[in-house]
Amino acid sequence: MRFVRYDGDQLGLLTDDGEGVIDLTDRLGLDGDEPLVEYIEGDYDAAEYEDAEPDHDVDDVEIGSPVGRPGKVIAAPLNYENHIEEAISDKDITTDEWFSIKDKGYFLKAPSSVVGPDHGIELPFEDRRTDHEIELAFVMGEEAKDVSAEEAWDHIFGYTILLDISLRGDQDRSNRKSYDSFTVIGPCVVTADEIDDPQDLQMELQLNGERRQYENTGDMVYTCADVVQYASLGATLEVGDVITTGTPEGVSELHDGDTIDAEIEDVGSMTVDVTGRDVSYADANVQKGGQE
Repeated sequence: MRFVRYDGDQLGLLTDDGEGVIDLTDRLGLDGDEPLVEYIEGDYDAAEYEDAEPDHDVDDVEIGSPVGRPGKVIAAPLNYENHIEEAISDKDITTDEWFSIKDKGYFLKAPSSVVGPDHGIELPFEDRRTDHEIELAFVMGEEAKDVSAEEAWDHIFGYTILLDISLRGDQDRSNRKSYDSFTVIGPCVVTADEIDDPQDLQMELQLNGERRQYENTGDMVYTCADVVQYASLGATLEVGDVITTGTPEGVSELHDGDTIDAEIEDVGSMTVDVTGRDVSYADANVQKGGQE
């Protein structure tokens, strides 16, 4: 099944052709702000409505992030060998300071940075480079603490596409990746039972019709389960938390007016528009101040 959150707090199923939305909110009596989390935690079964007539055309609703405000967005750094090489050559890092989840752990993205594909990406500064990164992500379906990699698979509810938007610079990684609209998730969550092998999915990102990123998830350094295992060592992973797994090579700069087309095999595809703001980082940067 492919779950979507639409028009704010409505939960639905995408039809097989991806063109219609079957309402679940009314059919199942959901009434919370996070209907997908409510569904996962409750005694509900959407399977009986998979073949229902769609209530909406997908173009007539606003598709949001499957979880509007996850408790945590956990991200794995540099999880593809080719992107490690790319980052080093781009002088974003050096050979001595590059790190993986094994070396320095994961990083967090602010829940307030999460948006759906129909919201779009807003570049915060006109004088700072901002890049795109396509990633396979997943939503936790069960609480997890100190789980093994083998056990981790059973705690994943489903898979989705995540665009990790990144401001380049010297600031802390979580800072640079947590601006509003910098975590685009969607358009749906595909339940884990629908994915034969999450470590064998083809990913592609096109920028203005030109392919920039194209990679198979089998080339991850650490698998989805490895990331869950590591993340659960110190923190309790909760239902609705989103975990993302790193990006391959091909990241490039975004500009006002760009369009991103992102697709992951068996998961879905989304088109995301990019807009800029007439704001300079140099002018907006923090200045000393205080009480009069």
